[in-house]
Amino acid sequence: MSLYPTLEDMEVAGMAAQQSAMESQMTQQAITAASHGQNVDIASSLYPTLDGWMGLENTALQEYQPTAGGVVAPVTGGTSAGAEIKHGVRAIIGCKDPSSGRIGLSVEEISKGVFVSYVEAGGIAARAGLRFGDQILQINGESVAGWSRKKTIEFLKKADPSHIKFAVRDRPFERTITCVKDSSGCIGFQFKKAKINAIVKDSSAARNGVLTDHYLTEVDGQNIVGLSDEKILKIIKSKDRTVTVTIMPQFVYDHMIHKLGKSLKKHMDHSEPTEI
Repeated sequence: MSLYPTLEDMEVAGMAAQQSAMESQMTQQAITAASHGQNVDIASSLYPTLDGWMGLENTALQEYQPTAGGVVAPVTGGTSAGAEIKHGVRAIIGCKDPSSGRIGLSVEEISKGVFVSYVEAGGIAARAGLRFGDQILQINGESVAGWSRKKTIEFLKKADPSHIKFAVRDRPFERTITCVKDSSGCIGFQFKKAKINAIVKDSSAARNGVLTDHYLTEVDGQNIVGLSDEKILKIIKSKDRTVTVTIMPQFVYDHMIHKLGKSLKKHMDHSEPTEI
């Protein structure tokens, strides 16, 4: 079964498959007709125009071919590698900053799990690859299931400053949605203070399952928690044809950041993502 980053990709792939079948059929008809001395115009029967289709233009379509990961993406070319939420558990090795003794990290406890709620810009945790929303499963081989925020922070304070090993599950409360900009450059949702509060009917956002009462946490994998709406909109507008947004349910987001002051949000890591 084929997978597609967006509904637009699935629809275009279906159209391409139909065109391929039609081409084979028409070619066979032309061969048969030629054997009887008749001419058949194949070109006029193939490749219907896609102008204005789903708000897209022909120039928005890429060559129809699977991506490296096997995902069929003739429109988008696939989801940004930095935005992809990976299944499974990864190991991260970090340490403490020699000058401050900090790792640049804060956590919250949710449903007996420990989650990353803050990653300091330029800090050790950011450079090691920890991200907002990651679930920490182990620290230095110790399972943190059921640990409180206080216990986790105390354990980190006492840890060997030269070597701290985390076992991490990638952002389990979040999901990514890839949207395609229409001819006016819009993807189809409105937000206030990063909270999605309206979806435009028949837009790419609506077609691909963007929901209200969710917060934007990333744009193409770049963390935008703590940024103003103006800066978030500027990042979205800077993207080309497709944009992958990462969203988190409001009740989880509110719990994650309720202890973060404005100053901490300003110092949150907002660097461009690297593939992990």
